[in-house]
Amino acid sequence: MNKPIAFVALGLAASLALAGCASGASTDSSSASSTVEIGSLYEPQNLSNVAGGGQGVTEAFNGNVYEGLFKLADDGSVEPLLAESNTVSDDGLTYTFTLKSGVTFHSGKELTSADVKASIEAVLAEDSQSARKSSFGTIAGIETPDDATVVVTLEERSISFIYNLSYVWIINADATDGETTEDGTGPYTLGEWKRGSSLSLEAFDGYWGDAPATDEVVFNYFTDATALSNALLTDQVDIVTSVQSPDALTQFADNADYVVSDGDSTTKEILVFNDRVAPFDNVSVRKAIYSAIDTEKLLNSIWGDYGTLIGSMVPPTDPWYEDLTQVNPYDPALSEQLLADAGFADGFEFTLDTPSYDPHPVVAEFVKSELAKVGITVTINTISSDEWYTKVYKAQDFTATLQEHVNDRDVVWYGNPDFYWGYNNPEVTALVDQAEASATTDEQTAALKQVNEQIAEDAASVWLYLYPQIVVAASDLTGYPVNGLNSQFFVYDIARS
Repeated sequence: MNKPIAFVALGLAASLALAGCASGASTDSSSASSTVEIGSLYEPQNLSNVAGGGQGVTEAFNGNVYEGLFKLADDGSVEPLLAESNTVSDDGLTYTFTLKSGVTFHSGKELTSADVKASIEAVLAEDSQSARKSSFGTIAGIETPDDATVVVTLEERSISFIYNLSYVWIINADATDGETTEDGTGPYTLGEWKRGSSLSLEAFDGYWGDAPATDEVVFNYFTDATALSNALLTDQVDIVTSVQSPDALTQFADNADYVVSDGDSTTKEILVFNDRVAPFDNVSVRKAIYSAIDTEKLLNSIWGDYGTLIGSMVPPTDPWYEDLTQVNPYDPALSEQLLADAGFADGFEFTLDTPSYDPHPVVAEFVKSELAKVGITVTINTISSDEWYTKVYKAQDFTATLQEHVNDRDVVWYGNPDFYWGYNNPEVTALVDQAEASATTDEQTAALKQVNEQIAEDAASVWLYLYPQIVVAASDLTGYPVNGLNSQFFVYDIARS
């Protein structure tokens, strides 16, 4: 599942090797180079993007093992991939896709329209945990008039339909276990997954496109950002997908053996309220907390000169971005006044459910210290990523939490009252619906800018900062992505120079 939140599977004790289903796949060493070792903090929870696999499975599998009809490129554009062509009816309600020929799954089965239909239906299934499930609610029907053609009919216009399809992995319709095995169409197959340690990908010699530049890549998983940086320094890994230990950057920045790339990020660090429950059902209380936190000081203390302050859910790379950082300014006196107006002149107490991995524990302590200055007492409850997913995301059993949200264009989830944070403003829901039904991108942008402004005015959450996207690699590597869109990390062009 390509979830809007980032999940990290931490320190699992058992080591289990899981082979991909394509047992007949082999490595074409003549067209590829040696193994590339990748360092990451984000291990998958399972191998499915519709069953809670989390950020880690997106990072390792998206575009590498599984492919979609369309691809979200590293620069944010949407490109055709398994779709050879597509047409849209004049009313915007019927999409016809012609599939690329000669595409096979790793098991050897040929790609057909039935697989595409099954893949979209898997996202829509009752037990689907895909963050894009609600985005496809407008689908009225899917038809497969022949093996190469898919026709999707919508109940109403959806200007983001092609973009949303870039999130849908095309799976083998006959596959029965997508959580521990894979059967994709991508340039790599699953080699071995050692839980709590590593996951390897091996070049697929039956790939329909250009052969990958490297015959094997191995994702090595770490639970500590400093250990990850040390692994790069000691040549245990060749590249780090996203540096989370800024203090370590000085070791790489002036070192000819490494290249430091500061790309565009879509990952937002958020203090999330459960807007359904008191006192966070009160806009004044939420705004008071926002104004009590010196987000600039927080960002600088964690990231130094890296990262960006944002005043809403929208990063600068989204088309509807605008600077809203002054809607809820840092102003402790204003915070105290808002609390008094809301009936909390003496403050209150709440529990902050905090993921145990970096940088959340440090952020939690900072938030606790800042809120204490205006009379609010915070109890930090540290939980694992698995506990967070079960307690906060699924059961919605929380008062406030911290989380990083990795997706771009995800402001639309504030239009869903059933989402885990429980924000419910009918005006915002209507604007999100209006944006999606737009006939032009200008209309969509105008509506979503209004959404940005309203959720900021309501302090629906506290958008603490936008992560930097810092990729550090050995200087002899080329072809790696530098931007952090939705945590995807294409590995097929990585090579040694």
